[in-house]
Amino acid sequence: MRYGEKEIDEFDIDREENFWPNEIEKDYTINIELPEFMCRCPRSGYPDFATIEISYIPDRKVIELKALKLYINSFMNRYISHENAANEIYDTLYERLSPRWMRLRADFNPRGNVHTVIEIDSSKV
Repeated sequence: MRYGEKEIDEFDIDREENFWPNEIEKDYTINIELPEFMCRCPRSGYPDFATIEISYIPDRKVIELKALKLYINSFMNRYISHENAANEIYDTLYERLSPRWMRLRADFNPRGNVHTVIEIDSSKV
């Protein structure tokens, strides 16, 4: 196993060092784009690719960006639907960050003439 594979395989989103204190009191928005998301179709095993966009207004914590990268990369060998992947990422980050507001957009590359975009917004949930 190569060092990157080992780091992804052993990654645990719940480690305290993955989150930093937010030292800013005013509202501001953090926008993150992750253009290389990959998971596998639970039925066929074919790879599914997406761009994940996360926007949030932090409260007391922010996520360390390398931790977010490793978390997103941990999906690459998982057999999971578009809907379940997007909702799991949203729920995991929302639960651990407790932001003032958060939105996730998962824009999956077309496959078989179908283009899927999943959006979850804490102000609408």
